[in-house]
Amino acid sequence: MPILDRHSLEFFSRSADQTRRVGMRLGSLLQTGDVICLEGELGTGKTTLVQGMAAGWGSLDPVSSPTFVLVNLYRRLDGLTMAHLDAYRISSSAEALALDLEALVAKGPLVVEWAERIATAMPETNMWINLDWVADEHREMRFRAHGSRYDDILEHFQEDMFGLV
Repeated sequence: MPILDRHSLEFFSRSADQTRRVGMRLGSLLQTGDVICLEGELGTGKTTLVQGMAAGWGSLDPVSSPTFVLVNLYRRLDGLTMAHLDAYRISSSAEALALDLEALVAKGPLVVEWAERIATAMPETNMWINLDWVADEHREMRFRAHGSRYDDILEHFQEDMFGLV
C-alpha cells in the first residue's frame, strides 16, 4: 500500500455510477497534452472511469473500450479530441510509440488503459490511476501525480470532490 502524500489520493467508489461521476470531475480538469494512465485488472472500472472523463471533458461521443482498434477518439465541439488508447494488445513500448502518441496529445488529452504494459513509452509527467476490485460494486482508486501540472490537477480534483485539499 503506498504512503499517501500531496501527490496522491485514494478513493473508494461504491458503484459504476459513482466511478463515472469521479471520471466526470477529473475529465473537466483535463487539457490538451494531459496524459492519464490507468492500471487495473479486467473488470476494475477503467472504461467506466473513461466514460465519465470523456463526458466531463465535453465529448458527447459514446465511449467503449478500444481493445481491438487500439485507439478511440472522442470529439468535442471545439474540434479537440480525447484519445483513448487500450494497450492490452500492444506487445511493447516500441509498438506504442509507433502509434505516434505525441500527435495524439497535440489534439487533446490522452487516456491509456493497461498503461503498465507500455510504461516506458509514457511521458515522465502524467497522472497514474490504479484501480482495484474490492467487492461486487466497490472499487479502490489510487491517483498518483507525476509532475507539477498533475499536482495541480490532483489539488483541483480534491477540491471538487471534497471541498478541501
